[in-house]
Amino acid sequence: MTAPFAADARTPVELLHAYLRGGTPAADPSLPLVTFYDDATGERVELSARTFDNWVAKTANLLQDELNAGPDDRAALLLPAHWQSAVWLLACWSVGVTAAPGGDPADADLVVSGPDGLEAAQACTGERVALALRPLGGRFPQRPDGFLDYAAEVPGQGDRFAPYSPVPPDAPALETTVDGLPLKLTGEQTVQLAREGAARLGIGPGDRVLSTLSYEDWSGLEAGLLAPLAVGASVVLCRNSGSLTADQWEKRTDSERVTLRLG
Repeated sequence: MTAPFAADARTPVELLHAYLRGGTPAADPSLPLVTFYDDATGERVELSARTFDNWVAKTANLLQDELNAGPDDRAALLLPAHWQSAVWLLACWSVGVTAAPGGDPADADLVVSGPDGLEAAQACTGERVALALRPLGGRFPQRPDGFLDYAAEVPGQGDRFAPYSPVPPDAPALETTVDGLPLKLTGEQTVQLAREGAARLGIGPGDRVLSTLSYEDWSGLEAGLLAPLAVGASVVLCRNSGSLTADQWEKRTDSERVTLRLG
């Protein structure tokens, strides 16, 4: 029997590291890991595992060294399903910060927000980071008051990351919801649930999973990042795609070699 992908991984970050090690057709670090479409702007971004990891390292360095975030901190992520949102999730887990997509900023130690969440994000009394979510990772034309502009801060960060202290698998990692009920997971539980989700959804090594689901609950995180990551698959995230025709969807699934569509 073939061993499962990254069978020894106990955290989401260790799953990403398995892609970088390569050694299997499903884990070639030069192949696309996250592909993103915004059909409101025409943007398409494709990140290999190696490029994605570079963004994660830079963002984790920003979190740890500039924002002074660490274990026991909680980050409210007011972000859509976007390639930069996926980066922030892995960066939080690299540092040991609990990620709370769609979480209450008033209860968080720091908040990371897209343009639509800036007003709500002001309830956070800690550090605030704003993402413009513009094509090519562009900055805000004018930085929002009281926020760091992620696109202005991240380029100067280091390309390699090492946490000040190792992040144990049993440390808190994720706060989300399932069917409206709260779900709190450690890193190890996140990986286990992601593997179970991949089996349930029929995702295997080398698959290309297209998702239009939000990251604000477990089903969207599972479909659009974690289940594919857990088994050596990749994701195609589509935002603002509600007006696409059947022919346009067919063209996209063909061009991206999509094997499973969710949402």
